[in-house]
This record gives sequence, structure tokens and C-alpha cells, in this order.
Amino acid sequence: MTTVRQFYAQHPELAVIPPQRDWPTMYDLPSEDPEEPGLPDEFHNLQPHLLSATLRLTTVATDQIFTGTDLNLYYDLDHPTWYKRPDWFVVTGVPRLYAGQDLRLSYVVWDEQVSPAVVVELISPGTAMSDLGELKREPNGTPTKWQVYEEILQVPYYVVFDRYHDRLWVFKLVDGKYQVQDVSNFRYWLSDLGIGLGLWQGEFQGITRAWLRWYDAEGEWILTETEYERHRAALAIKSAEAERQRAEQLADHLRRLGVDPDSVL
Repeated sequence: MTTVRQFYAQHPELAVIPPQRDWPTMYDLPSEDPEEPGLPDEFHNLQPHLLSATLRLTTVATDQIFTGTDLNLYYDLDHPTWYKRPDWFVVTGVPRLYAGQDLRLSYVVWDEQVSPAVVVELISPGTAMSDLGELKREPNGTPTKWQVYEEILQVPYYVVFDRYHDRLWVFKLVDGKYQVQDVSNFRYWLSDLGIGLGLWQGEFQGITRAWLRWYDAEGEWILTETEYERHRAALAIKSAEAERQRAEQLADHLRRLGVDPDSVL
């Protein structure tokens, strides 16, 4: 069976990114696995979308931020087929597109040379032990999520959200080990990234519930583009109404002075 790499090596004129290394790249390690089931529920689609839509890192150029949702994350060149599939993660310092040219099929750490800055896992029935580091070994003998994120990739922030009980955990890497952080107010400030993450009660995509979303240095929830446009439209309507009322008040004042407003305004 000819691999994608071999095909492009045989047909370099068709290659999006010409092979330059001997190790497997994104083109050899796709995201889809036909033996794995699909997303467990709609929440696993909507929640990552809201995280990406409200992420604003003021210290990082937007074209140097990549967010992945349910995308294979390959982490060990010695075992190139081993991967984890975080529900959501963000990497800073890499181009939005693979090699600045192509949409990613997967995220290959040794190829990109940068580990995620934040990983978010959304608890599903049966995944709590794995998500919270209580699983000592995967049934197939590969490292657990916790071991990969803490020991191998050393992801600075690991976040777990249980939507069934609206529980939030934030683990920060301190001296090579994850330490649970205080989120008693359901908010946590990620000082390294200059942004906060918390639980917001509101409507997103027609569903009202508690959602994970980002907030800014002033403690304000960061708006999605749709919310921003709606907010801007509301401000424009409010401004127009204020101007109309001002004009009416001025006209009334002129009438009381015996002046025809139409001759002045």
C-alpha cells in the first residue's frame, strides 16, 4: 500500500508540502480513525467551537495561533502511531496553516516542534478516570492522557470540564508536575497567556447552559464575532434613538421660544 508520503515522493509536482524529512509528517498521520466512534454528543462540537470563537491572545499574532478540535495529537516519534485526541487544544508560535500553506489533518508534535499551551478535555460517561489522571495505564498499553500531557508534552495548562455537574478543574504544570488550581469562583486567570477561562451561563447556538469561555483582563467575557456584530448594531440603534430624542428636545425648546424649528434645523 502506497502511503501519502510515498505518493508525493513519486509525484513531487503534486505535493502541497514536499517531503523534507525521514520522520512521519502530518500527511502520514491523518486525524480520522475508522475504528473509533464519532463524537459522543453535540456538546463536544459546540463547546470547542465557543472556545475557539472567544480566544483572543493579545501577545500573540493571530496567524501564529492554532486551535484543534477532536484532532489527533501525535506525540512520540519513537512510536509514531501513538496519539491522543484532545477535545480542544491551542498552540502558540506555529502558523495557522501547516508550514504556512495547508489545513492540518492532524497535529504532529515532532514535526511542529511546539507543544500545546492549553489542553481541554470534556468529561463523557466513562472518561472521568482517564481525564482526571486516575487511570494508570491505557488498555492498549500506551501512556494515559495525563502522562502524555504532564510528562511527555509538559502542557502548561490542562483543563477538565464536567458538563453533567458543571465542575471545572484547572491543572497547572509546576516543576514538572500538575498542581490543581483554585477555581472556587469558576474562573481562572492564565497569567502566561494573559487571558482567563471560566464558566459562563448563557445562550450559545440556541442552547442556554453553563459554557467554558474566555474572559479578558477586565474580567469581561470575550465576545464571538456574531455577538460583537449584534452588540455593535444595538449600540448604533441606541445612538440613533438618542440623537432623535435630542433633536426633538431642541425642536420643543425652539417652539417655546417662538421659533419655527424647521427654519433653523
